[in-house]
Amino acid sequence: MQAVGAALIMPATLSTVNAVFRGRYRAAAFGMWGAVISGAAAIGPLAGGALTQWASWHWIFLVNIPLGTLVLVAGILTVPATRAGSHRPGADVDGALLSAIGFGTLVFAVIEGPDLGWWTPKGELQIFSWVWPADAAVSAVPVAFAVSAVSLTLFVIWERHREKVQRSALLDLGLFVLPTFSWGNLTAAMVAVGEFAIIFVLPLYLINALGLSVMTAGLVLAAMAVGAFLSGASARHLAARFGSPGTVLLGLALEVIGIVILALIISSTTPGWLLALPLVVYGVGLGLASAQLTGTVLHDVPVDASGQGSATQSTVRQVGSALGTAFAGAALSVALALTLPAALSDAGFTGTEADQLADATRQSAGTTITQLQARGATGPFGDQSQAAVDALARGFADGTRWSLLVAAGFLILGFVGAVRLRIVAQRT
Repeated sequence: MQAVGAALIMPATLSTVNAVFRGRYRAAAFGMWGAVISGAAAIGPLAGGALTQWASWHWIFLVNIPLGTLVLVAGILTVPATRAGSHRPGADVDGALLSAIGFGTLVFAVIEGPDLGWWTPKGELQIFSWVWPADAAVSAVPVAFAVSAVSLTLFVIWERHREKVQRSALLDLGLFVLPTFSWGNLTAAMVAVGEFAIIFVLPLYLINALGLSVMTAGLVLAAMAVGAFLSGASARHLAARFGSPGTVLLGLALEVIGIVILALIISSTTPGWLLALPLVVYGVGLGLASAQLTGTVLHDVPVDASGQGSATQSTVRQVGSALGTAFAGAALSVALALTLPAALSDAGFTGTEADQLADATRQSAGTTITQLQARGATGPFGDQSQAAVDALARGFADGTRWSLLVAAGFLILGFVGAVRLRIVAQRT
């Protein structure tokens, strides 16, 4: 229910900013919007860590009740009502179902690929009473990819049909005729994939490999929020000098630099304050890119189509965030399957028991490391338990490095898209 509410809020905020703010106020409004979104995404782990450590995990949901009430009252009193100019009949239920099936199966396939097998089944898949057997001719993953491709293709065909018969459509494909809208959304998708891949992987590394508390890990991640808030609010000044597309390029360059430096210094013994430094650089880039990218994407969208344009932009970001988590999880799982056994072997741990420990660590996303350390000498390796913990931590750090490099790869793709976005923006 909270996810449905969030999905309703995000495009509404964007379309309101796009419709209400014009002229010299527009860049400042989008800059503040981007800074708040980016900073909040980075500060969430800190708030969540504080709530779970000092209250209980229930409060990560309950906190939305008072906050939601305050925002609702403030919104009613201050936010002007804006509406689209056209009112076409019908609700695009079929389009919603096709998009949900298409994106849902895509995310499922990416997440479950390492465990279920990318082609040959590694194990059975059970959903309630339905079972995909382990001895099937092919894994469920390629089937999920096929269902996704078919569903998304049918979604595009259906949306064109809705437009042709002048019925309300979930997605206005005509907006993609605008070069800034098309390239901007592609860039936003790549940035979202990279951003949420980082947010997904880093807490696991900080808590399980470095052994930091939830609160301390949140403080390290809050370095991103510091950079995002500082740069997002001031991005309009850079945009006035270099233009919005140029500011996006600068932001993405800083993001890539920050993540590459972070990947290079990651180890099982790296102090948290040292990790925070490149995260500040990444956060500065995130604030610059997010603050100006949204305004650039919606720059040529007519006011009457603000709702459709902002909804598409929000959907692209949300799909990118889901895929970012999926790709990061898949990359981490694949990397750990290689780095954990190698680290254990280098430390002198071999055989079936070591293989099982490596697999358990991979399956638990590193939680096994903290459990083994807590058991100490009573663990399966006796007085060698600490040596096993150190080896697993090294292997997990190596796996995290590969996941961050995958995230950096998506950010580089976003940079390439931003270069193209700047070219087409200069032509319009």
